[in-house]
Amino acid sequence: MPKNQLPQLVKGTRDVYAAQAMQRSYIIDHIKAVYQSYGFMPLETPALEQVSTLLGKYGADGEQLIYRILNSGDFLAGIDASASTDYKTLLPHIAEKGLRYDLTVPLMRYVATHHHELVFPFKRYQIQPVWRADRPQKGRYREFYQCDADVIGTPSLWIEAELLGMVHEVLARLGITDFKVSLNNRAILNSIVTLMGAAERVNEFCMSIDKLDKVGTERVMQELINKGFERTALEKFAFIFDMQGDNAANLQVLRTYLQESDSGLEAIASITEILHLLTKLGIPDNHITIEPSLARGLAYYTGTIFEVTLPNVSIGSIVGGGRYTNFGEAFGLMHMTGVGLSFGVDRLCVAMESLGVFPDSMGVATKVLFTNQSQEIPDLVSKVIPQLRQNNVAVEVYPEPISLKKQLSYANKKLIPFVVIIEEEELKTKKYILRDMNKGTQNLHTAQELINLLRCL
Repeated sequence: MPKNQLPQLVKGTRDVYAAQAMQRSYIIDHIKAVYQSYGFMPLETPALEQVSTLLGKYGADGEQLIYRILNSGDFLAGIDASASTDYKTLLPHIAEKGLRYDLTVPLMRYVATHHHELVFPFKRYQIQPVWRADRPQKGRYREFYQCDADVIGTPSLWIEAELLGMVHEVLARLGITDFKVSLNNRAILNSIVTLMGAAERVNEFCMSIDKLDKVGTERVMQELINKGFERTALEKFAFIFDMQGDNAANLQVLRTYLQESDSGLEAIASITEILHLLTKLGIPDNHITIEPSLARGLAYYTGTIFEVTLPNVSIGSIVGGGRYTNFGEAFGLMHMTGVGLSFGVDRLCVAMESLGVFPDSMGVATKVLFTNQSQEIPDLVSKVIPQLRQNNVAVEVYPEPISLKKQLSYANKKLIPFVVIIEEEELKTKKYILRDMNKGTQNLHTAQELINLLRCL
């Protein structure tokens, strides 16, 4: 069949083959272990949510990326024919459900539905795919996994410190030592916009400066001017785009500029306290940089915000998070503050592959292959193989008695490190040839010797 006639993947999606799936599992297993060690419990929510649940949570730009699902059956039934050419009018009537855009909105919907059954502070982790109609690029897909951990029901800054501690611990387990944590508080940005005389336009301001890493300061400034922000006011606070001092110096600069803003000074005090708590927890602050230009474009953030990037890998942020104080009100939950973080597994996979920090054995599922050259092989290995598997040794038997050369080729292609060969002489003596495929050596062993040796390798 010609290539252009073969079934095509949806743009922005991908098939995950065995090695990639094992890399993903490796990352998720480490993240999950850290989450559980901090007392988080798992939660899963449906892929589909009511569009009414999703709207009004992500800002105008985010909402354009929500995938909507057509209603079942005759979705045009009852629709006024005069409205059928206006998609904005038509859309709410024919697509009432959508794919989840993130895991935070489903979490708050769940908390609102079950809050009488939950124990607060409520700590949950959630590892599931999300969907966004975004422009595909390196490390950015339209379907991707997020690994979230959130705490609902406490304003304590201890939680922010622990979340940042979790970031350090996960990355250390994954072998990533060179990373940057950008830390800010949305109240600082709110105060700046208020002092500029545009308090009601905070979300517009944040959506623009959230593009800083992608388009640069000059284009962000021009976009804000085009939106109607005053050039003079923007230039007064343009220092936030390029702060060069250490954390203490940058915080002092912010105190000077925000001395007339109580909420701004309170936000600076919160960041200072988080840094102090990290020191108490024994977490080094050499990876943490105060970045008042960090916005985290999602509209629901109100307090601490942070992102993690890798200086040596151009892939965007691999972790992001923050505090959302008023988010629960959209679900009928008053005064229900939350704070959380999210690891992007797909970006982490790309980054770790680029950095070469995956273990050498990654992608090897089978540890030992038993070759098959005789009809008597199944009877001979039937007692050995179960014992190996009980000792967590991954084993497979080649299913057909074909040439040894082809079976060894199979083992090489699958990177199987050991092969057990049973030829005519071994059938008589009930011994096994164990070949080390990496070294090219082989030795003869009894069944028990084989079991003892393989379970220790």
